[in-house]
Amino acid sequence: MRFLLPIIVCLITLPSFVVAPGFDDDQLLYERVRNAKAQKDATVRSLFAAQGISLDKAHVYFRSFKLDGIFEVWATENHVDWKLIKQYDICETSGGLGPKNQYGDMQVPEGFYYIDRFNPVSRFHLSLGINYPNSVDRVRSTASNKGGDIFIHGACATIGCIPLTDDKIKEVYWIAVKAKANGQSKIPVHMYPCKFTKRNVWILEKEFGEDVVLMNFWKNISEGYKIFFEEKRLPTVLASGSSYNIN
Repeated sequence: MRFLLPIIVCLITLPSFVVAPGFDDDQLLYERVRNAKAQKDATVRSLFAAQGISLDKAHVYFRSFKLDGIFEVWATENHVDWKLIKQYDICETSGGLGPKNQYGDMQVPEGFYYIDRFNPVSRFHLSLGINYPNSVDRVRSTASNKGGDIFIHGACATIGCIPLTDDKIKEVYWIAVKAKANGQSKIPVHMYPCKFTKRNVWILEKEFGEDVVLMNFWKNISEGYKIFFEEKRLPTVLASGSSYNIN
């Protein structure tokens, strides 16, 4: 019996050395995520390293621009020095400039959102859901059904989402998985009609200048774009009825 006690103690204490699985481990239970890691992990790590950022420490931020047809991935390790990791061409779009208001309007949302779902078995390969409609959308739109299920996804077809193709979503999805595994509870997604350059603002005013409500909405959200453009920091965004309070 004197030889059994050490064995029993070892069996009891062994689990304390087992590392609890992280979010990335949970996601890697799915074949498409395993494939995304196998095919894109080295590429993504190289992109981050080129900006002096470790993929294993990074938090990320996404931006999209309808008129420019661009989706951007930014990252930081210290929540201050944001660096552009990569810019992707959006494969296809639906609707036109202006925010989404209701189910079936084909519009891609505009405003300030965050990733609220990871779908590793999407009909569009891999997809990241955004929290549309947010509280501002619910007040701003008078439609009884404001729509939903807006995703950043693979493939090259859309009825209000942001399609990047299967190949590109593998990178973006794996980046998002790693950021969440690093402790980032909410990945911000800022969705704009365009980059608010002088030329693009001129286009908006020329085409939509008589729509006072729409122009005021764009003026409001452009404040968030301006803060990040000038200071390279994420703006603080709070809901204020049908608009945003941005600082």
